[in-house]
Amino acid sequence: MKIEVKNLEKKIQKAAVLEGINLSLTGGHIYGLRGKNGCGKTMLMRCIAGLIRPTKGEVLIDGKPLHKKLDFPPSMGILLENPSFLDDFSGFENLMMLARIQKQADKKMVRSTLQAVGLDPDDKKKYKKYSLGMKQRLGIAGAILGEPDLILLDEPINAIDESGVGEIRDTLLGLRKKGKLLIVACHDREELELLADTIFIMSHGKVVDQYEKTGNTACV
Repeated sequence: MKIEVKNLEKKIQKAAVLEGINLSLTGGHIYGLRGKNGCGKTMLMRCIAGLIRPTKGEVLIDGKPLHKKLDFPPSMGILLENPSFLDDFSGFENLMMLARIQKQADKKMVRSTLQAVGLDPDDKKKYKKYSLGMKQRLGIAGAILGEPDLILLDEPINAIDESGVGEIRDTLLGLRKKGKLLIVACHDREELELLADTIFIMSHGKVVDQYEKTGNTACV
């Protein structure tokens, strides 16, 4: 998969939320977004996901513009803000329902996805009794279910303990090796640098700098 973001701008009530964004992203890479709250990271991910129409510019998915030839990227998993599942069902049951909606109703796949994020597929505990960390893990599982070509994760390690962060990182790096394109927003600079190949620094709706994993840049 290849994604091109061209001259992207998003205004809300005449205020620029995104301005002059130009990116070229390819499969087999993890791209990090870093910046202070309100800098535009989540809005950029929403535009790439096709959830928001830009005011100007365009997003191309393998050469096809969103909102013209495509409504959404054809193979996408997404976790933006807080995950949401049905309270009275277990993690396995929730993920099975999602798999059926996606026409991927495969119990083996659901079990392996739960295990990949550190959840027990045989745990009967209802979602409403999950800890914040367990809910976050299930949200990541929902985003990577079926190994979509594009995976967007907004602050995926929130509320996850240190050992769990390593599990999630290994899972995401494994998806990169399979040629998936991952975009990850994360406030933890150290963790983002362990994960991402390229990091984009955002401030006031703009990409103000970028660097490779081995590069250096000043903090925003």
